[in-house]
Amino acid sequence: MEVTRKADQKTINGPAEWFTGKVTISGQFQRPEPSRVSGAIVHFEPGARTAWHKHPLGQTLIVTEGVGWTQIEGGPTLEFQVGDVLWCPPEHKHWHGATPTQAMTHIAIQESLNGSPVQWMEQVTDAQYRAGPATPGAKRDD
Repeated sequence: MEVTRKADQKTINGPAEWFTGKVTISGQFQRPEPSRVSGAIVHFEPGARTAWHKHPLGQTLIVTEGVGWTQIEGGPTLEFQVGDVLWCPPEHKHWHGATPTQAMTHIAIQESLNGSPVQWMEQVTDAQYRAGPATPGAKRDD
């Protein structure tokens, strides 16, 4: 058994090429082979979000604080909140982040394929982000 104490974990700022706004990443982990699992705790200040990206084997998000938005390319923007668990299927281009007025923290868990857990793409535009959910409070149910 291995325990990584909170005091021993590093917190880094989310890189500008992958995020818009203030984002911090802590508790990052990558399990050794044969496991392909990695993850982190990601905190988004109000208005902060990821760039468009996709995961070769999908991604699970467990929301621990606040309220956020997510969107799969071509689909509606959906709102989620504390206690919600999101699943983004493999190879679906998507983004996620905080709402304009509320911060959000989630635990992100994904697996690597051929050594990579994610493919980063272009930034979500302000217009795409500001469009927000079509129905406030709509929950992701897929």
